[in-house]
Amino acid sequence: MSQRYIAHFDLDSFFVSVEVINNPSLKGKPVLVGGHSERGVVAACSYEARKFGIHSAMPMKKAMQLCPHAIITNSSRGEYSRYSRWVTNIIAEEAPVFEKASIDEFYLDLMGMDKYFVPFEWTQKLRQRIIDETHLPISFALASNKLIAKIATDVAKPNGFIWVRPGEELAFLDPLRVNKIPGVGEETYKKLVTYNIETIKDIRLRKREEMEMILGKYGGDLWERANGIHTRIVQPYHEAKSISTENTFEENKTDVDFLLVELVRMAEKVAYELRQDDKTAGCIAVKIRYADFETTTKQATIPYTFYDDELIRSAKELFHKSYRKGQSVRLIGVRLSELTDEAMQTSLFTDVQKKSGLYKAIDDVKNKFGSDLLTKAAVKQNEQFKSEHAAFNRTGRKNLKK
Repeated sequence: MSQRYIAHFDLDSFFVSVEVINNPSLKGKPVLVGGHSERGVVAACSYEARKFGIHSAMPMKKAMQLCPHAIITNSSRGEYSRYSRWVTNIIAEEAPVFEKASIDEFYLDLMGMDKYFVPFEWTQKLRQRIIDETHLPISFALASNKLIAKIATDVAKPNGFIWVRPGEELAFLDPLRVNKIPGVGEETYKKLVTYNIETIKDIRLRKREEMEMILGKYGGDLWERANGIHTRIVQPYHEAKSISTENTFEENKTDVDFLLVELVRMAEKVAYELRQDDKTAGCIAVKIRYADFETTTKQATIPYTFYDDELIRSAKELFHKSYRKGQSVRLIGVRLSELTDEAMQTSLFTDVQKKSGLYKAIDDVKNKFGSDLLTKAAVKQNEQFKSEHAAFNRTGRKNLKK
């Protein structure tokens, strides 16, 4: 059987790196990317900021206490998705099989390539191409499975690379602290230390049953990881097609307010479907077909999102850019594309927990009582207007007949 080679690529401090590219004056300074509000969260921080004990997901308030002179920014937020796509496209051109694990993280399966290339040299060249074209720092590790490759990439940072050769996996893992294993959080680590388990080797030298007594089933999983056992394959990346909706009116419409209300309703509908699929969208398009059947479609790249308000805002902007004032419209539609599982990653700059909780509550009600139950007030007013208008027409016709 061929030797498996798995490469793990990770863009270093990705959000910070994009900010520095767009504002070189930030280079070498303690930079925090995230929200300025009282409940803001650190989405990413520069290595200079990490020296003060700051880390991602830390409350911004605490981070500023640790480093009062840190610079908070998210001015390039709209660029994060673009740079991620740029790197994705480069990898897609070169790698036979790759998985996009997140907005800034990739796994490549290079099995079989050793017949034609030296895998480590090939991976180095790919990394250099990414750096040359995007100017983003990126680290990678090459190993025999995804777990070891991911752990090794963390060791290679910042902006470095490493190869854990076949047969050297345990020698590489043994001296590392237990919390270098993905999924081992602070509480688990503290508990293991009370059992004199501090390094990965300490786990490996225990029996699996001992680890299960300490941590239950998870202890057995951790024992396997400490022994370098990991069988998950690289899931081939493919972009989900799209989610869309459109409406052909019984009568052509020229009322812009009416059209915008329809646009809001449609954006809400596709956003709801997006969240049900646990996806975010990186591109939105608005389609307008006029009375003469001429059709225009305008689209825009957006930061990955599944929030109604963000999609509605983008849809309205596209509508105003493409709508020909005074022209009768027979159809309007909204389409979301560039769908991905990268949920939440570019949304750490707002009060994510509060906002996501709100949408989850709304979706729970929709799931229980029907997706049309909760809609924006403007949509409800529009539906009421149409109902009253139809009733008036019926009454008016009856009166005319009398």
